[in-house]
Amino acid sequence: MKRHSAKSRLWTAVKLLLIFIFSAIILVLAAGGAVFVYHAKDAPKLELTKLQSLPSPKVYAANDQLVATLGSEQRNLVQTNNIPVMLVNAVTSIEDHRFFNTRGIDPIRIAGAFLNNVKGGSLNGGSTLDMQLIKLSFFSTDKTDQTLSVKIQEAWMALQLDQKWTKEQIFTAYVNKVNMANGYYGMGTAAQAYYGKNLTELSIAQLALLAGMPQAPNTYNPYTNPTSAKWRRDMVINAMFRYGKITAAEQKAALDTPIEDGLQPLQQSANIPAYADNFLKEALAQAQTIAGEDILTQGVKIYTTLDPAAQQNLYNIINTNDYVTYPDDSLQVASTVVNVQTGAVVAQVGGRNQPADVTFGTNQAVQTDRDWGSTMKPIVDYAPAFENNIYTSTNNTITDLPTTYPDGTPLKNWDNNYMGAMTVKNALQLSRNIPAVKTLISVGLQNSSKFANGLGIDLGDEQYSNAISSYPTIPAEDQDKNTGNKYGASSEKMAAAYAAFSNNGIYTKPYYVSKLVYPDGRVVEYKPQRSQAMQASTAYIMTDILQGVLTLPLSQSVGSYAAVPGLPAAGKTGTSNYTDAEMDQITEEYGNLPGMVSPDENFVGYTPNYSMAVWTGYTKRMTPIYGTSTRIATKVFSSMMSQFYPDPSTVKPWSMPTGLTQQGTALVKTDSSGQTITPSSANGG
Repeated sequence: MKRHSAKSRLWTAVKLLLIFIFSAIILVLAAGGAVFVYHAKDAPKLELTKLQSLPSPKVYAANDQLVATLGSEQRNLVQTNNIPVMLVNAVTSIEDHRFFNTRGIDPIRIAGAFLNNVKGGSLNGGSTLDMQLIKLSFFSTDKTDQTLSVKIQEAWMALQLDQKWTKEQIFTAYVNKVNMANGYYGMGTAAQAYYGKNLTELSIAQLALLAGMPQAPNTYNPYTNPTSAKWRRDMVINAMFRYGKITAAEQKAALDTPIEDGLQPLQQSANIPAYADNFLKEALAQAQTIAGEDILTQGVKIYTTLDPAAQQNLYNIINTNDYVTYPDDSLQVASTVVNVQTGAVVAQVGGRNQPADVTFGTNQAVQTDRDWGSTMKPIVDYAPAFENNIYTSTNNTITDLPTTYPDGTPLKNWDNNYMGAMTVKNALQLSRNIPAVKTLISVGLQNSSKFANGLGIDLGDEQYSNAISSYPTIPAEDQDKNTGNKYGASSEKMAAAYAAFSNNGIYTKPYYVSKLVYPDGRVVEYKPQRSQAMQASTAYIMTDILQGVLTLPLSQSVGSYAAVPGLPAAGKTGTSNYTDAEMDQITEEYGNLPGMVSPDENFVGYTPNYSMAVWTGYTKRMTPIYGTSTRIATKVFSSMMSQFYPDPSTVKPWSMPTGLTQQGTALVKTDSSGQTITPSSANGG
């Protein structure tokens, strides 16, 4: 009886244990099901059209002329019957070897991936090709989308997809969708770009390379990371052997193949015309910002503000000697042209003789790392002085005599001479430094900074040296940050700022894109950001003064080289300076050079229709500009304006707004009753 009782108790314990285990399994499955349902309900709607690859973006000019097609000629979509079986074997071996035997998800792989990743707070791996296609089409590869919730949604959508498409359709869509680095999308595209062949013509080693790239396209890029690319390729080859897709002999031959086997020189992924490369780089960046997503895979049509004729003219002026004679091939020129009324950028070139094999390289036209010198005087000194009634007449006087900055640092003019008492009009036209700094002191740094900010120029913690220089003082809180081109001046910023002088004081933030049109017909229009940066009277006073810069004798300014006979135009020259120590280096290397010697020579000018900023200098700042090279910036401006205006007599000059009166040669500000406004006292620094 005791023996029977012991067996009975043992059997009872076993039954209880089995009941507990099965109950636990049921509870886990129930909980898992509940979690699955909870997250799956938020999955996006499965739209099959999003799974199919779309054409690459097309870029249009302001006149709707097609300018560039970003990668479409390299995007070779393949049909199912053009996909070799060996590529199928390569992809499935490394990504999803049970692809043809599962129904959208692989519970075994998902469970394994979950156990391997649950401690890390994200869920990587375990995705079938179905799920990867879903991810590429509806989610992203960012870490923010590597969560349990997203993984469940991918699985749920993959289950639906498997009910609607065949495995062949799914595999073909995957092959056409994946990112293959260097701006190429789709394995058929990569086959043509990297090997100059169709997929059906590639070797096992070459197919294995392509099959391994989508998980980390840049990491496994054979052009930039050949070691990592070979490691990944070999992993694919070994997986193919492990699953019986290739023989041992084929495995050895493939592994022994050099990673560079068959690779041809890398071709650019975008059909970008050289003459518009710099402009299109900025336009594409703005389009991405407007869209808030990667438009390179969305088939978006990008309508820009580009004037093709103006862009070609500017490119020709800067890159040939047909219009301007350059001293050598190394002198650089960067320029931006803005439509005064709309604020749109119509043309831009970021450098001379840029490498033909580089697309979207450095664009000096938007860089703020060079000094715009005295072109800052209208923005930082004189316009805010008139705006704040520090000056109320162009005949107000100021003295050009030896003085110092407020901190006691000696202040000099560019010619080391002094002209005594003079009108503010002459002080600006003749670009005297001492009156400029005195004007800034009267305006006050805070007022000046606020005014400049209204014109899109941020000099950070503005200093009195900014009266004659664009070099910013980066605020302490931003010194350890990548602020890009936030602080300082560029040809883009200067053209837009001066455009406000031409357009009754209205400033428009420069822009390159007018609208985006999606394949489904959705249109996203860009609304320009405009503001009244100054009174119309201030803008007109500045124009009146700056028109005189273009009529000065050559002995006083090179500004006259910017003039086009009969064309209403205004502008300001700008020369940066070397320190005394730098000049000693220059003299030691080049000897005593004639005339002005500087690292940067600039000109910013405008007509009633266009505003244009031109920077000239050498990439190596210690290579000086001197002699006749100091005239190049102004000559680029006049050459461009001559292209815009074959008949200058048709251009209507600016009209004087209310709030001003002409008294002899002077412009004087008046109040609403027509009375002359008395200058206010200095605002301090």
